[in-house]
Amino acid sequence: MKKIAVLTSGGDAPGMNAAIRAVVRNGIYNNLEVVGIKKGYDGLINANMEEMNLSSVADIIHRGGTILRTARSEEFRTEEGRKKALNVMKVLGIDGIIVIGGDGSFRGAKELNTMGIPAIGVPGTIDNDLGYTDYTIGFDTSINTVIDAISKIRDTSTSHGRANIIEVMGRDCGDIALHAGLAGGAESIIVPEAEINVDQVCNKLLKGRNRGKLHSIIILAEGAGNAIDMSNQIKERTGIETRATILGYIQRGGSPTAFDRILASKMGAKAVNLLINGAKNRVVGAKGKNIIDMDIDEALNIKNDFDMESYELAKILSI
Repeated sequence: MKKIAVLTSGGDAPGMNAAIRAVVRNGIYNNLEVVGIKKGYDGLINANMEEMNLSSVADIIHRGGTILRTARSEEFRTEEGRKKALNVMKVLGIDGIIVIGGDGSFRGAKELNTMGIPAIGVPGTIDNDLGYTDYTIGFDTSINTVIDAISKIRDTSTSHGRANIIEVMGRDCGDIALHAGLAGGAESIIVPEAEINVDQVCNKLLKGRNRGKLHSIIILAEGAGNAIDMSNQIKERTGIETRATILGYIQRGGSPTAFDRILASKMGAKAVNLLINGAKNRVVGAKGKNIIDMDIDEALNIKNDFDMESYELAKILSI
């Protein structure tokens, strides 16, 4: 192993830059050449890359997004596209690659391994939807972004005596909604993993109003409904003025939290060590205090179990 590459793929996540920094600096520390591939697998196919050095990753640990940029590549999904990528890596003498992204990015890494290129996956996605790891890079920052929004919306909701539905990201996974809702003191949390009962939400709002509560915050994961439609339903059933706020891509941006910076640094460095030690077809993750690794196929087949205990706790604490 003399020369390795790193790319970011799929949706960006705060902390990706910290992971890139760890890959580059741990690689150089171990006498490896490191190449940064721009715009994900599309950049790999088109040889859009640059040699990385210590200065390339200076002053980026605190920056959101990814300095390598990211994109989704339809061409890489084809056999012809993957052959182009393989040819580029062979011509440039790249011995191994580290892929930072979510499950789709990992499936791309799996294909590279099949073609004989050792590839290691690092979980970078705000959704926290990979079942094999406790946390993914960017999740903690996203939660804190939502909590900050909850605090601001609560202020204006109290002033006007309104209910407010805050729609957060999470098409298939309600982790952002659950954790932000529990930490932010939301009255109701609506997620794809649990049955939606608008009547229960309305009853809770009315009980709160009857005891003098001036505001109500409802957190809605995007995969569980539409905030505007639900706000109209609630207003019709309760008579309470209800507004909808869709946070959107604000959840992807911003300076990563200390947790995400540390997690990304450990995972990026671990990925380099795996390549040096001859590993392939692996992903890194976090279990408790430990940074672990496992087979990509095994990791992708582990179901992401929703934390129903915390969901029930949120219900209790919001009575």
